[in-house]
Amino acid sequence: MKAFVYKGPGKKALEDRPVPDVKAPTDATVKIIKTTICGTDLHILKGDVPTCTPGRILGHEGVGIVEKTGPGVTAFHHGDHVLISCISACGKCEYCRRGMYSHCTTGGWILGNTIDGTQAEYVRIPHADTSLYPIPPGADEEALVMLSDILPTGFECGVLNGRVEPGATVAIVGAGPIGLAALLTAQFYSPAEIIMIDLDDNRLEVARRFGATQTVNSKDGKAAEKVKALTAGRGADTAIEAVGLPATFLLCEDLVAPGGIIANVGVHGTKVDLHLERLWSENIAITTRLVDTVTTPMLLKTVQSKKIDPKLLITHRFKLDKFLDAYETFGHAASTGALKVIIEA
Repeated sequence: MKAFVYKGPGKKALEDRPVPDVKAPTDATVKIIKTTICGTDLHILKGDVPTCTPGRILGHEGVGIVEKTGPGVTAFHHGDHVLISCISACGKCEYCRRGMYSHCTTGGWILGNTIDGTQAEYVRIPHADTSLYPIPPGADEEALVMLSDILPTGFECGVLNGRVEPGATVAIVGAGPIGLAALLTAQFYSPAEIIMIDLDDNRLEVARRFGATQTVNSKDGKAAEKVKALTAGRGADTAIEAVGLPATFLLCEDLVAPGGIIANVGVHGTKVDLHLERLWSENIAITTRLVDTVTTPMLLKTVQSKKIDPKLLITHRFKLDKFLDAYETFGHAASTGALKVIIEA
């Protein structure tokens, strides 16, 4: 089968690999129909994720058709159309019983990280019964690819951890796919203001179409001042960091209101300064989280009922043999205008 392989920092290739088979009784193999590329994959290619070693097939998102199941799999059968969760969960360990699937002792974020992932024609899914979701007949499978990761990530790590409330002011730093997913799902809670911050005017325009009430271009280094001006000097009740860079986290420190929350979503590859000399007395909270995908069933229902349309995030489409082109397009989003790209197997 064809597979996109991480070869080391800055190196990647489309290779021929053996089709995976089930290894454990609870495994399933899935034939990929559609997959995508995540910002986390770009972090891996930079060398920011040491758990992902050279030779790994990347990818942790996608929809497909069950090819084979182990004898311990009872919820899925050959031919079922399924949504693949970015998080594999046994459902039995201490962390899973607490709803922290991301820290499952035999799962978590392993696809495209510590085991081969979804950017291939086939993938092996551990703990299939609790790591796959059935796709309802007639559902838009392309839209559902967005539910593998970015929609629950933006919602859980940004909106829920950030405790977005009716009437609140929310600032989202980073108008990429994760930031836009947070923007879409923050509107479930009717905040009074959602301020989107980015360097790219095109992405800020997209954010306005998606429901941002204000946008701020941070190129001039005065984004915090602009947010304060828009909020009568208070700042944001919830500051969602959706980039993963020291500068963007520091911006959240500068614009969060007293009593507010900084909800980190971004994948950080280098250390960030925490200015407690300024913040110790401000009653703020800082949250971090790896998505648990506990909200995926609810988000599936909101998509089916057309409360939100994650397909809006898709800007480019490629065939599997054009994976390298897809990465070039996604990796140069400032010039290509890419948000999410779909790769069809």
